[in-house]
Amino acid sequence: MAKTILIINPGSTSTKIGVYEDENQIFEETLRHPTEEIAKYASIIDQKDFRKEVILDVLKEKNFDINTLDVVVGRGGLLKPIPGGTYAVTDALLEDLRIGKQGQHASNLGGILAKEIGDEVNVPSYIVDPVVVDELEPVARYSGMPELPRRSIFHALNQKAVAKRYAKEIGKSYNELSLIVIHMGGGVSVGAHKNGKIVDVNNILDGEGAFSPERAGTVPVGDLIKLCYSGKYTEKELYKKICGNGGFNGYMGTNDMRDLIQMKADGNQDAANLIDAFHYQIAKDAGAMAAVLNGKVDQIICTGGIAYSQFTIDALKEKLSFIADFTVYPGEDELLALAQGALRVMNGEEEAQNY
Repeated sequence: MAKTILIINPGSTSTKIGVYEDENQIFEETLRHPTEEIAKYASIIDQKDFRKEVILDVLKEKNFDINTLDVVVGRGGLLKPIPGGTYAVTDALLEDLRIGKQGQHASNLGGILAKEIGDEVNVPSYIVDPVVVDELEPVARYSGMPELPRRSIFHALNQKAVAKRYAKEIGKSYNELSLIVIHMGGGVSVGAHKNGKIVDVNNILDGEGAFSPERAGTVPVGDLIKLCYSGKYTEKELYKKICGNGGFNGYMGTNDMRDLIQMKADGNQDAANLIDAFHYQIAKDAGAMAAVLNGKVDQIICTGGIAYSQFTIDALKEKLSFIADFTVYPGEDELLALAQGALRVMNGEEEAQNY
């Protein structure tokens, strides 16, 4: 019998919800929260009751009876580093979401809201592959400074989802494959997947790897230190240059690859050079991950919004096809990925992880 699933994915100014029967979407809605409404609350956690009421109101408008649910799944937040998987929302997990173990973000509300709604109708609640999934091998944690170990913060949900999708499509277990997954969105993450674990990946939050539409990626550290002490920027302003106003935004004032391609077509050489550098840096990162996997790569998978660009895919293939063949899953279907994570547990394909 099909499982009915409610998905809750909170963002900074919106909450995306979806109702699925197994992997089939019944409906989805993006609930917009005006800035002035969000501003009423002193903290993200204080928004919980407001967001819950909005969710339940929309479900009523859709004439959806929450008593028909089999499970509720929320987007995972900034918890402590954990292995990938689907996690039951426990008291310990709830507490770390509330305090923001690694920071405050709207995604912290996902598990909390899932638990409250799930408890009301007596069904289980889960989170799936939050951004803090950490399966790095010990050698990957060394940065060169004991005070600054490398951390794993990246597009874990989508990276895991597309890797498992590929494995399913070729009739193999994810746990027996070696894959390089390239997620290209506002940030770019390049992960080495080995036997069911992401054993190395760049930290997209704090500045590692290729630059992207909004992030600076790896920058010259000595020069960055000088910039920090130049007196020109506050700490907040400088961090924004790394995460938010870096990459495409920093060079060309846009975070849209389509804009750059149009600029290139119009003869803008700076845009053309930036596009080439973007592809160049991603290819370098993927080449490094091939070395992590000892050159034994079953497939390179490209995903995220920029994977819709055939121009980008062709450029990456030109540089990387000597390593492995390509599969492309453009976009990022987070609601479906969350539903699939719950289904794997509900159908006995995986065991729920304990936080």
